[in-house]
Amino acid sequence: MSTLFDLTGKTALVTGARRGIGAGMALALAEAGADIIGVSAQMEADGGDVGEKIRTMGRRFEGHAVNFADRQALKAFAERMEQAPIDILINNAGTIKRQPAAEHPEEWWDEVIETNLSAQFLLTQAVGRGMIARGKGGKIIFTASLLTFQGGINVPGYAASKGGIGQLTMAFANEWASKGINVNAIAPGYIATDNTEALRADADRSASILGRIPAGRWGTPEDFGGPAVFLASKASDYVSGTILTVDGGWMGR
Repeated sequence: MSTLFDLTGKTALVTGARRGIGAGMALALAEAGADIIGVSAQMEADGGDVGEKIRTMGRRFEGHAVNFADRQALKAFAERMEQAPIDILINNAGTIKRQPAAEHPEEWWDEVIETNLSAQFLLTQAVGRGMIARGKGGKIIFTASLLTFQGGINVPGYAASKGGIGQLTMAFANEWASKGINVNAIAPGYIATDNTEALRADADRSASILGRIPAGRWGTPEDFGGPAVFLASKASDYVSGTILTVDGGWMGR
């Protein structure tokens, strides 16, 4: 059974890999045997702490700094990655801007949609073309959100982008499953990362959130290691177009 989850010899491209959920997934994939190409806006070439931990496991790490809000920079990077022998793509890079809908700045909307949705489409399109051309299949995993299913509060751009990610996951899956490329998504619940710092700092809001989570705690980046390895491995070969919630039971309430 353990061989189903073995990623030895695979190369994974993980965006947003410098910290938080992306770092948790990158470390888990490396532990399962994969070499890692890590990307974020401020990623060091050596990957900083994440890169050091991955090399300590005996895996290769290659770091790239890419601003996902910059269309031309993203497209240039995507063109290079189309030619790289990538077996696994994890689309985790993202941003969030909080402001009531009536006052939400247009430029915030543009930045969030560009980073969270348009950049994800363009990178997946390029990496997917490479997978199709090589004819060996592949695994693509998007980071969705609870706001793929719900509207949220004060985050209209983020909610719209994550709703789009859910549809994009299914759209790619419908076209590429027959080519041996599994496309799925992981929808995190309320996780203790930079994105939820404002929520955790609000005592009333934090208490309200924890009161709905059956697990009784905020999630951690480490909670995403197992789901990421599952969706990146042979164990998920017949899983396609699925959005897997990792939320401590939130969506079950």
